[in-house]
Amino acid sequence: MTGASHADQPTDAEAEGLTDARADAAIAALVRGEEGEPFALLGAHPQGDGWVVRSFLPGAESATLQGVGDGGGDVARPMTRLHPDGVFAVALADHPGRYTITARRGGDAWHVTDPWQFGPVLGALDEHLISEGAHRRLWHRLGARSVTHEGAAGVVFAVWAPAARRVSVIGDFNGWDGRRHPMRRRGVTGVWELFLPDLAPGARYKYEIAPAGGGLPMPKSDPVGFRSELRPGNCSIVADLPGHDWRDGDWMQTRAARHRPDAPISVYEVHLGSWRRHDDGRWLTYRELADQLVPYAADLGFTHIEVLPVTEHPLDASWGYQPVGLYAPTSRFGTPDDFRAFVDACHGAGLGLIMDWVPAHFPADAHGLGRFDGTALYEHADPREGYHPDWNTLIYNLGRREVVNFLTANALYWLKEFHVDALRVDAVASMLYRDYSRKDGEWIPNRHGGRENLESIDFLRALNTAVYGEDPGIMTIAEESTAWPGVSRPVHDGGLGFGFKWNMGWMHDTLEYMQKAPVHRAHHHGQMTQGLGYAFSENFVLSLSHDEVVHGKGSLYGKMPGEHATKLANLRVYYAFMWAHPGKKLLFMGQEFGQRGEWSEERQLDWDALGDPGHAGLRDLLRDLNGLYRRLPALHARDCRADGFEWIDGAAAQDNVLAFLRHGEGGAPPVLGVFNFSARAHGDWRLGVSRPGRWREVLNTDAPHYGGSGQGNLGGVTTRAEPRHGHAQSLALTLPPLSGFYFMHEGD
Repeated sequence: MTGASHADQPTDAEAEGLTDARADAAIAALVRGEEGEPFALLGAHPQGDGWVVRSFLPGAESATLQGVGDGGGDVARPMTRLHPDGVFAVALADHPGRYTITARRGGDAWHVTDPWQFGPVLGALDEHLISEGAHRRLWHRLGARSVTHEGAAGVVFAVWAPAARRVSVIGDFNGWDGRRHPMRRRGVTGVWELFLPDLAPGARYKYEIAPAGGGLPMPKSDPVGFRSELRPGNCSIVADLPGHDWRDGDWMQTRAARHRPDAPISVYEVHLGSWRRHDDGRWLTYRELADQLVPYAADLGFTHIEVLPVTEHPLDASWGYQPVGLYAPTSRFGTPDDFRAFVDACHGAGLGLIMDWVPAHFPADAHGLGRFDGTALYEHADPREGYHPDWNTLIYNLGRREVVNFLTANALYWLKEFHVDALRVDAVASMLYRDYSRKDGEWIPNRHGGRENLESIDFLRALNTAVYGEDPGIMTIAEESTAWPGVSRPVHDGGLGFGFKWNMGWMHDTLEYMQKAPVHRAHHHGQMTQGLGYAFSENFVLSLSHDEVVHGKGSLYGKMPGEHATKLANLRVYYAFMWAHPGKKLLFMGQEFGQRGEWSEERQLDWDALGDPGHAGLRDLLRDLNGLYRRLPALHARDCRADGFEWIDGAAAQDNVLAFLRHGEGGAPPVLGVFNFSARAHGDWRLGVSRPGRWREVLNTDAPHYGGSGQGNLGGVTTRAEPRHGHAQSLALTLPPLSGFYFMHEGD
C-alpha cells in the first residue's frame, strides 16, 4: 500500500478539531433548516484540552470572534468557514467568556452577540408547573419578554409545540430565515425557548414550526404574544407589559362591593370599532375612546362598560368572537398600554370594565392555533369533538391539561395585567353539551354515554375557582342559553361557579311579546310574566345584547310595532319594565336612543338620530332609569332574591297591564312598578298596595321630557281604604297608552 487516499485525509478544520462526522451532519441539517438541537452544535463546546466555538452567520464571507478568555486576556481570533452558507468555527485554548462576532461580506461588517453562548432561561419549577398544566402565570414564561439574562439585555422567546421537529424564531431581525435562530427544546415540557441578545420591544416576529411527520415549515403567530400586527401581516410584536402608572387604587379597593348580587349593575355593551368613528371612517383609538366613550357611559348612569372581545382576531366581521391572539389586545385601536389607559379611565369615572372572553372556539386561520405543531395540539383531532359547525371554527381540547392551563392563565392575565373587572364567557351552552348544534352521529358521547361535556364542566369550575380564589372582587358572567342548573351557584355547592348568568329566556320571551301589535298582546301575556317563575334560580343579567340587532333581525326600534312615536313609546315602557324587573341590566350601544337601523360593525352608530326629540327623550329616560336603579335600594338590593319581588297584578291580560312591588333591605321604601302595554288609556286603574299613605310618582315614561304626551298622576297618589289584590289599601291610577310608572312609598 502506498498510503491513504486523499478522501481519507483530515481537512484543516478536522485537524483543528472544528468539525467531525457528527458535526458535519449537524451542519448540513442546520443549513437545510432541519436541525432541532442547535445548542448541541453551536456555541462554545469542550474540545480535547481546549474549546471550539461555532456560529451560524448566513451571508458572511469571514468572521472574527472577540471575547475575554478564562485567563482574563482579550481574545480576537479569525474563524474558519465550515460551510459556504455561513457556518464558522474557531478553536481556542480557553473558554472565550462572553463574546461577540464581527461578520463581514465585501466592505460591509456587522456585529453579533452570539445567542448560542447563553444558557436556558426557564427554571426547573417553571418546567414542572408547565408540564403539570398548573402554571397560573404562564405569560411570565411563555411568549416574548424583554429580560436581562446572564448580564445581557435582549428578548427571550418561549412557545409550546411538543410534536414539532424544529421551532425557530423568525422576524425582520433575521430576514425571516428559519435557519437562523432555531430554538432549544426544554425536555418533556414540549416548550421551546431561545434568548436573543440585543433585541428590543417593537420587533416583529413569528415562530417557524417544522411540523411533526414532515412537511413544509409553518409560520405561526405567538399564542402568548402580548401585541399583534393588524391583518394581513398577523405578526406578533415584542411588547413589554410592566410600566403602566395605574391610578385606580380607590376603584380596586371598592370593586368587590360593586360586584355583589345586591349591588346595582347596569351594563353598556359596546363594539369599540363601531360605537363612533372619525369623519374619514377611521376607528377611535383606545385613548380616544377613554376620552369619549367613558364619559358618555358615565353620564348615562351605567355602572359598567362591556366590550365585545378585544383579543386579537383576523376578521373584522367576527366582532372579535373568533380570536387568534388571546393574550394581545387588538392592535386595531392601539397598544397594550393604550388599552390599559382605557381601563384606567373607566375606573376613574366609576365604571367597571367587562371583557367578552371566548374559550369556546377559535378560527382555523393558518397563522393561528390550528394544528399548531403539525398535530391537533389545542383542538380535538376528531371533528365530532373539535369542530363547530355553526361557526366553522375549532374547539379547544379541554381534556388536555396544558390547554386548560393556557386558558385559565389567560383569564388571570386580563384580570391581573389589565385590571379588567369581569369576564363575560361566550357560548357556554356550546361548551356544556357534546351534541350542541349536531345531528345524530355527529358527536361522541362522554365516558358515561351521555351528552354532557364533562371536560368542559371541569374546566369551567376550575376556571371560576381560580379567578375568584385569586380575587373575590371580580365577576364572571356566563352566556348560557339552556336550563343547565346552578350556573351561578358556587362550585362547592355543585354549581359551575359563575357570578352571574345572562337571562336569555327573559330576553326571547319579552322581545317576542313587544314585537306584537298591542291588540294581540292579550293572548301572549305569559311571555311577560313567566320569567318570574325562574327569576331567582340564578343570579341573572337581563340582556338586550348585540345578538338581537344583527343578521336581519333589525334594531329594537325597528322591531316595535306602529309609527315613529309609537315605536318610541313601546321602547320607553319596555325599558321601564326591564329596569324594574329583578335582575341586573345590559343594553347594547345605540339602543339607549333607539338606533333605527340594524347594527353593522362597518359603520358608527346613527348619532344624527339624536336630533329628533323622541330619540333624545329615550336617551334621557335611560339616564333617569339608571339613576333610579342606583339610588333606590328596592330596585337592586334583592335583585337575586325572591323576597325582593311581590306581584300586585300579573293577570290583567286583556288590558295588557302588569304591576308589582320591589322591596329593599331594612327601612328602604318599596317601589311599585306599573306598566300599560296596551294602546288604550286606563283611567282610575285601582291597585292594591302593601302600605297606606302617599306614593310619589318617581318615573312616568309618558312625560313630555321623554317624548310622551304628558299624561300621568300629578306627581303622586294617596291610598284609600278600598281592598284590592289582597291588600287593605289601594291606589287609583291614570295609565296612558304604552306607559310605565314607578311609585315610591313616602309614608303615611
